Amino acid sequence: MRSATIQRKTRETEISVSVDIDGTGHSAISTGIGFFDHMLDQLARHSLIDISIAAKGDLHIDFHHTVEDTGIALGQALRQAFGDLKGITRYADVHLPMDETLTRAAIDISGRPFLVFRTEFGRGKIGEFDTQLVREFFQAFAMNAGMTLHLETFYGVNDHHIAESCFKAVARALRVAATIDPRQSGRIPSTKGTL
Repeated sequence: MRSATIQRKTRETEISVSVDIDGTGHSAISTGIGFFDHMLDQLARHSLIDISIAAKGDLHIDFHHTVEDTGIALGQALRQAFGDLKGITRYADVHLPMDETLTRAAIDISGRPFLVFRTEFGRGKIGEFDTQLVREFFQAFAMNAGMTLHLETFYGVNDHHIAESCFKAVARALRVAATIDPRQSGRIPSTKGTL
């Protein structure tokens, strides 16, 4: 089974994350940040990865530490669950429309982490959630999952739609990239023989 559990505890946050890559998209998310929980629910549902997250952080300061550390822990859990990467599809991309917004995500589960983030928001906050934390989450997530992630919103007006399209686009691309390709026959998807 491609599953893993990660515990992360610092003086700022305490986080437990469990993932099952071959799940059905079930989620149990509790970070204390309503909008972020909603985005993580979307990530689970549309990737079909079962994700459980229990996070406690210093929300009396702001949401930054909790969001970033959740990205770190979730990325680490996925990297562990990917195992030796044999047989995975590896690459995937998707264009995700959400009403007036269009976002593209492209993923390479390569072991070489990198983030290109070309998404802009019209306001600094969605409710109480800082829009700049969308990038912070994906930075931590990609670096710790060992994946190259390109995320770009071509156009959009509603900041909620822009943020949600990012999470859904990454979820849909991750769903394909993490899928076992039966034609790979357990091989590493690289001419190098390793990722």
